[in-house]
Amino acid sequence: MPDSVLESEIRSQPDCWETAVSLAGRYRDILPAAGERVAVIGCGTSLYIARGYSYLRESRGLGVTDAWPASEARLGRDYDRLVAITRSGTTSEVLAALEGFQGPRTVITAPEGTPVHKLGDTITLPEFDEQAVVQTRFATSALALLRTHLGEDLTPVIEQGRAVLAAPSSDLDGVRRAGQISFVGMGLGAALAEEAALKLRESTQSWTESYVATEYRHGPVSIAEPGRAVWSLGPLVPGFAPDVAATGAHLEHTRNDPMAELIRVHLLCLLRAGDLGLDPGKPRNLTRSVILDS
Repeated sequence: MPDSVLESEIRSQPDCWETAVSLAGRYRDILPAAGERVAVIGCGTSLYIARGYSYLRESRGLGVTDAWPASEARLGRDYDRLVAITRSGTTSEVLAALEGFQGPRTVITAPEGTPVHKLGDTITLPEFDEQAVVQTRFATSALALLRTHLGEDLTPVIEQGRAVLAAPSSDLDGVRRAGQISFVGMGLGAALAEEAALKLRESTQSWTESYVATEYRHGPVSIAEPGRAVWSLGPLVPGFAPDVAATGAHLEHTRNDPMAELIRVHLLCLLRAGDLGLDPGKPRNLTRSVILDS
């Protein structure tokens, strides 16, 4: 496995989650209160974190929570609060959406001194910032903070994350050389399946797709075959395993929380990038932030 900045950031995640848990109470007053109608926006990885948080908040009955791509946010729907997730604090679409919203705005970001700080109540998390272009620990630590605010106990998830990091790389042999991987999940797992597919596409140029698990059998299963893989984040839906087995594709699944399982995907990024001679932290055609011409 390559020695890289990205590897260091990946391996720091359980410790970062512990820190995020300890910080959640500090920001209670600027995070959504029970009953508020909330829009959550982001781009790329941050959007998938927004979708996971949206599912969790609504599933707990805490209020309407919609996740939007920042460029497509429909903010004229009587939302009580806008939450923006942006690692860099400079992404053009996020800044534009914040500027256009009339109401309380909460921003979760990493560095100090970026344009986003002028546009809302800011949760600044420099301890989770990254040198790699590819996002890992900032996104999952922001999710850990948000999950803690919702009342979740992340102790078991943190323990699972550490167990993943301690496992031998051979645990990923079933997917290491798969010609194609479809990630699936339900709820939080579906949101993080999107993020898992993105990570492998970015860092290794792999053919990956992502689906809600119950939708996978409505068409996408047709690409499954020997030499390819289906990776479920979170519990399997009934009948899913035999349906995949019938295609000859490999099914990858553990009992891990989807957030801990995502670390396994991050480790696979390192392995596959090493096999291909790629730098997984610096994907082609990508930069840390998308800043558009005005």
